[in-house]
Amino acid sequence: MALQLWIINASDQYAPLAAVLPLDASVGDRAEATLRFWRLLAHGGASSSDTGRNNDKLMSALRALDAKLDGASYRMIAEAIFGADQINTEPWKTSSRRDAIIRLVRNGIAMMRGKYRSLLHRRD
Repeated sequence: MALQLWIINASDQYAPLAAVLPLDASVGDRAEATLRFWRLLAHGGASSSDTGRNNDKLMSALRALDAKLDGASYRMIAEAIFGADQINTEPWKTSSRRDAIIRLVRNGIAMMRGKYRSLLHRRD
């Protein structure tokens, strides 16, 4: 798991950190994400809802979205994600992998349009 943190005037590495949250429409999401981050630091591990499989799906959806936004066809995206030899095992128009790529692109578009905020909500 990669985390990005911006530390201002980090002269003392043992000084407590502070979070600054803008009071806008997303403050609730940011507050929950900040609390999850604090728990991660305090307990040294990810929550049980953060599984590698879900992360792989999210990464694939974002890769598919990026490729589609760059003008790639669904087939080109499928070849990049699954490999060309996997794509050529069945007819493309009726392929289950074609359907999977279309779903990945749709999920990527939804994430781009704001669905990513649902990832910040706690799922206990």
